[in-house]
Amino acid sequence: MKLLSQLKTSTFQLALLYMVVFATSVFLLLAFIYWRTAGFMTAQTDETIEAEITGLAEQYRGRGVNGLITIIRERVARDPNAKTVYLFTTDDYVKLAGNLASWPEQAQSQSGWINFTLDESVGWVGPQRQARARIFEVQGGLRLLVGRDVEDLTTLKRLIETAINWGMGITLALALLGGFMMSRSTTKRIEVINNTSRKIMNGHLSLRIPTRGTQDDFDQLADNLNQMLDRIVYLMEGIRHVSDSIAHDLRTPLTRLRNQLENTLMSVDNEEAREQAGRAVAEADQLLATFNALLRIARLETRGNAADMKPVSLGLLVSDACELYEALAEEKEQTFRHSVDDQVMIEGDRDLLFQMVSNLIDNAIKYTPEHGDILVVVRYDGPEAVIEVSDSGVGIPDSEKDQVFQRFYRVGKSRSLPGNGLGLSLVSAVTEIHQGQILLSDRYPGEAQPGLTVTVRLPGYRPDKRRIRAISASTLEDADTESSSNTSTGGLPSP
Repeated sequence: MKLLSQLKTSTFQLALLYMVVFATSVFLLLAFIYWRTAGFMTAQTDETIEAEITGLAEQYRGRGVNGLITIIRERVARDPNAKTVYLFTTDDYVKLAGNLASWPEQAQSQSGWINFTLDESVGWVGPQRQARARIFEVQGGLRLLVGRDVEDLTTLKRLIETAINWGMGITLALALLGGFMMSRSTTKRIEVINNTSRKIMNGHLSLRIPTRGTQDDFDQLADNLNQMLDRIVYLMEGIRHVSDSIAHDLRTPLTRLRNQLENTLMSVDNEEAREQAGRAVAEADQLLATFNALLRIARLETRGNAADMKPVSLGLLVSDACELYEALAEEKEQTFRHSVDDQVMIEGDRDLLFQMVSNLIDNAIKYTPEHGDILVVVRYDGPEAVIEVSDSGVGIPDSEKDQVFQRFYRVGKSRSLPGNGLGLSLVSAVTEIHQGQILLSDRYPGEAQPGLTVTVRLPGYRPDKRRIRAISASTLEDADTESSSNTSTGGLPSP
């Protein structure tokens, strides 16, 4: 798979394109050399044949047919290796002179030039060889064939063709290897940037892309990205500081205002005034809950992975949260079910995990209509611990599933319901601290009320059984304390 991914990189594809261009250039160059070399050697052979024919023509003009026959026989006798081939025949192909016995039957004629094989069919003694000749008619219907043995030329052409084929093969192999090595080197540097970027996207904003100090293109890119990250972090810290300062500064006067309203509520006798004061107290509580949630998220994002990580029985923790919210579901006449594996363990911060689970269950109850159905599941999925909270409410459109984790974002269908749009933001922050993952999906796809399933995947923890029992007992004791001290405010229980 790693090799396959290597082949899919743009660097390798660019190297492959370069290889094709380079190989094509080499092929054209070698083809031109072959064409010029083979053409030159063929032209030399043709010139030798033409010179031979010119000499025979002079003898024919001076000595006639008998003189031509005599000179052909003399030349054949002087050439025992038969490098030059002759055949002088009558118009009906009866041999008069020459070192061939009969006229070639399979000869291919090109403007008087023929290429044929020297074999038994023409009276050739010895291994088969290639020949090239020219034919023409002599006065009186006589036929004359003059040629050369071109076996050496043919062999040389084959050697050149073989060398070209091997050269192309070696060129392609070296180009492919070079492209692979070059893309591998480039991919390694790109992968360093990708890995660092993924860690930064997962919340490690202090990380920066390493450089080699070569000041090449990748170093310049890394420097620019690091400067951009520094600027983004600076701006984010500025915005976070402003929002946190506002929340912190306004919480105190809001608390005083709430207390004054509560005192007024207790002191007035007018029923209408008491009702208005009660609504004002409720609004103040909602504002305080919003500011507390903002500060809570800010603290989570600031402390990052510095949470107090200990073995936690996730199954028992979720069971406690279900007991806490079961009565609230009964008030809305909802079916509240839970299937919890008590053996599911994780390494985490119990307070933060309890707050996360409480928010998920509270949201499910809040956004599920009366007589709806809510299901909470805790299980192992391979090495991961999985929490699933499903409801039969209005659900979240696919286009908004990635946006609901933003602060104060609320789906259009739920804007009329109480809340501040910070519940899932806190869930996201807790999940990120525990290096987990959140997935949102429709519980009933295609239905008018698709519902929602929130799946939280966390790294699992599997100690031995004795340690599980000890941790479970400790978790139960903590749960009793937690249940007695926890209160729900606007969907954001205080840890």
